[in-house]
Amino acid sequence: MQVKITDVAKHAGVSVTTVSRVLNGERYVKDDLKSKVNRAIQELGYAPSQIARSLVRKKTNLIGVIVPDLTSSFYSTILSSIEDRASANGYSLLVCNISENIDKELKYLNVFQEMRVEGIIIMHEKMNEDIRSFIHKIKIPVIFSSVKPLEQDFVSVIIDDYIASYEATRYLIELGHETIGFIGGDMRDITSGQNRYSGYRNAMEDNDKRVMDEYIRFGDYKVKSGYEQMKELLSIERRPTAVFAVSDDMAIGAMNCIRDRNLRVPEDISVMGFDGSLFTELVRPTLTSMEQPIQQMGTVTMDVLLKQISGIEIPTTDVVLEHRLVVRESCQRLNKDHV
Repeated sequence: MQVKITDVAKHAGVSVTTVSRVLNGERYVKDDLKSKVNRAIQELGYAPSQIARSLVRKKTNLIGVIVPDLTSSFYSTILSSIEDRASANGYSLLVCNISENIDKELKYLNVFQEMRVEGIIIMHEKMNEDIRSFIHKIKIPVIFSSVKPLEQDFVSVIIDDYIASYEATRYLIELGHETIGFIGGDMRDITSGQNRYSGYRNAMEDNDKRVMDEYIRFGDYKVKSGYEQMKELLSIERRPTAVFAVSDDMAIGAMNCIRDRNLRVPEDISVMGFDGSLFTELVRPTLTSMEQPIQQMGTVTMDVLLKQISGIEIPTTDVVLEHRLVVRESCQRLNKDHV
């Protein structure tokens, strides 16, 4: 049978109130009583109910996290950073992977409310009216990480995705590339979809380069998607000399496709990624990428949320972190003969 707090009290020869005070770490309990209670807990193998204790203390130390795709190298890395920061501050994560299915999100948000999480982190921006209404009504701090939903009043921790994409495209232009393929993301996403696409287009136009629809493809940020979209780009009679993919995973898929067609990266086609995930150093050639400060993004997200939970007044403006271009081996200057 499950050991109860009353069993501990009886075994230690103290009141239930004394056992409860010891469990909650209250100071005003005599040392000899603490020893009796702790010895009884050990001898009986008593495990206090964390849910019950949370209800008494009105503090669960739980953070709910909505992740769109745990298979993504980007999201797994940022989640690890968030967990490290949460754990260091005595919090645990309740992670829900919606697999890009927003119908799951409202269910998980209701679970968060029932579990009395103290804060919510959301890492995607597609939402319906039910979700939008829910997160505005609940009295739980909410923060968005790596994304900025349209018309949302919550703080987001992001980079300037438009400028980052613009600079990535401009770098390829500066290497002498005229025909630059683009593998974009989901255009329902403002941050990683529309903003990165606009950055590419505007960089091309501002540098007097033609933007041609045949060089533009859209995927879902995953390796397989990058492979399939690269296959389409390679079928063009005059294939691009460089390709910019808006996620490292898609860029790696593109590189695999290029190699499978007996072409070389970067000698035949340069490839640029986006995110700065761990995979950029693991592939060969190593991947040039527009890097988001993923670890910092997770840490800052958790720090801002902890301030909100503590009732510390924070600015309502977004936290915009710095991106940077990390040049590796997958891009090279185009020879004039290679036109």
